[in-house]
Amino acid sequence: MTTVSSSAIQLSIASRMDGLRGEGAFEVLASARALERKGRQIFHLEIGEPDFPTAPHIVEAGVRALQNGETKYGPAGGLLELRVAIANHLTTHGINAAPDDVVVAPGSKPILLYSALALLESGDEALIPDPAYPIYDSVVRFAGAHPVTYRLDSSNNFVPDVEAIAASITSRTRILVLNTPQNPTGGVIDAGRLAALAQLAEANDLIVIVDEIYRPFNYGAPPVPSILTIPGMRERTILVDGFSKAYAMTGWRLGYGLVPTPLAARFALLALNDHACVPAFVQRAGIAALTGTQEPLHSMINEFAVRRQLISERLSAIPGVRITAPAGAFYAFPDVSAATEAAGINVAQLASKLLNDYGVALLPGTAFGAGGEGHLRLSFATARSDIDRALTLVRECFTSLTS
Repeated sequence: MTTVSSSAIQLSIASRMDGLRGEGAFEVLASARALERKGRQIFHLEIGEPDFPTAPHIVEAGVRALQNGETKYGPAGGLLELRVAIANHLTTHGINAAPDDVVVAPGSKPILLYSALALLESGDEALIPDPAYPIYDSVVRFAGAHPVTYRLDSSNNFVPDVEAIAASITSRTRILVLNTPQNPTGGVIDAGRLAALAQLAEANDLIVIVDEIYRPFNYGAPPVPSILTIPGMRERTILVDGFSKAYAMTGWRLGYGLVPTPLAARFALLALNDHACVPAFVQRAGIAALTGTQEPLHSMINEFAVRRQLISERLSAIPGVRITAPAGAFYAFPDVSAATEAAGINVAQLASKLLNDYGVALLPGTAFGAGGEGHLRLSFATARSDIDRALTLVRECFTSLTS
């Protein structure tokens, strides 16, 4: 319990609040916006938000639902029509999905929270990657459990080290968290490694939480595999996904989970206590996204592939930077340790310098865990012209460090 002062009383804050973590992308975005209000020009490479507009047919479906009066309460777990559309969508990816096992939420973050609250007791352990999306760590701590990090192999596409994971499992381990394609590294877990992780989960009776929200953003072949397609894994895996990235719907707040059948009613109950229901017009837009033309998604992926090439080439030409082009997602995660070590600074100081002195907003790798030291994360979900100008400034900064 923490006690804080207000103007009138002493407030006692529950200790569970101490476990919650912020998100570096939003913190840097706030700092960048503050500089913009002072007249500074800022190039935004910090936020994982597609710069494409939501497709017209999706917007029209949402507007039409409002005009038709769909402004009332709905089912806590989501409209049946949307859950059917999601199940059909997942089936096309080889995943055995039933509408009754789909839970709709305002974004994917609630599914992560519900997973932790429903499965973890105080003292339990959850294995999470490092570096990784910071919300994984946050929800585990909020549930009273302990996050145990496992490393990603930076020499091999930032994939999980199966041996390291196996060595970290104890009698208290309950959950294994996977993310593919991965934020912040752009790594994609190959089918062989997924099979090994599935065997590990089954042998140790672990529940797998797999975050596949970046699944469409794959720049190689074959398509990104899903651990849920492996026999026996559908029953012990929670799939986390949503509409924010693939359909440029970040502000619509629409996500979902595909859960083992015994958990579906529990997640719907958590949703009822948390937010009651997702607005019907947002869900109607989601139906249109899944069942309508996919051309806007394909166009966005093609453009991101060009930007991926641009940002990788420009970064690799900067002395003190090493980078492997990301296999998926829309983030570059260059190794800048040679430059920071030569300058006697860490990546957080470098990211701060780039923002405040050069007007380039990006994230230090340590915003995603200690394993991100020596790296920066740059989002290429922004215009090519901005990427080009931003990287010119990044090069100037690195030149100043060496001189």
